[in-house]
Amino acid sequence: MTATTIRYPAVAGRFYPADPQVLRSEVRSYLSPVPASRPVHALGCIAPHAGYMYSGHVAGAVFSELEIPELCIVMCPNHTGAGQPLAIIGEGAWETPLGDVPIDSALASALKRRFSLLQEDTLAHRNEHAAEVELPFLQIRQPRLRFVPIALGTGQFEILSQLGEAIAEAIAAHGGRILIVASSDMNHYESDAITRVKDQSAIEAILRLDALGLYDVVTQQHVSMCGFGPAVAMLTATKKLGARCAELVKYTTSGDVSGDRDLVVGYAGIIIR
Repeated sequence: MTATTIRYPAVAGRFYPADPQVLRSEVRSYLSPVPASRPVHALGCIAPHAGYMYSGHVAGAVFSELEIPELCIVMCPNHTGAGQPLAIIGEGAWETPLGDVPIDSALASALKRRFSLLQEDTLAHRNEHAAEVELPFLQIRQPRLRFVPIALGTGQFEILSQLGEAIAEAIAAHGGRILIVASSDMNHYESDAITRVKDQSAIEAILRLDALGLYDVVTQQHVSMCGFGPAVAMLTATKKLGARCAELVKYTTSGDVSGDRDLVVGYAGIIIR
């Protein structure tokens, strides 16, 4: 892959508008005014990645509160199963309807040096939506955005924890502010009542900054949180970087939008600082 390689949008026009003006307007409609005491200098966050009509207001609530630095790491699950289980793209740029977002090759290289299991792989990212849908929010809040995308197709706690440790080391060595975005929805396709109970258990572990606790809740209580891997790695990294607290900014389910309470997906927006 060369520095001129572009990763083109996979879900523009489906998960979010493909027209730049419409997209910009829609994203801004989800971004609330920032209170005087904000924005928050966060170490990490969890934001959902469904179609904007369902989860855009939750993602917007999170990104409204944050001061978005010029450099972010965006970790997402691998929904497609394609490519490597720990897939990074270290060069080039991602195109969105709002313009190209350059990949920070120096940070990507530092991460690969510190964690050899990270593999350069475009296939895992080609049709994956979960990192892509976060970018327009980040672009609106930070026009000079650069980022490193990582797609995770493993659920092994030890590997996820080691990745988090490596991310923390790379950020500490970098010296500047870097936001770690864990892209995840919560429980999938159970009733609204069951989903809220399961999600509450997972959210409580996240608010304790307890990566292993989150892993145990997800695996033992069968919470179908697709991005628990990115969340575990993010929690591990932020804890090592000195995180002291987490805040639940907003929680909803798809039933709040669709009115269907029989089969829902949960969405949580959480800030780690």
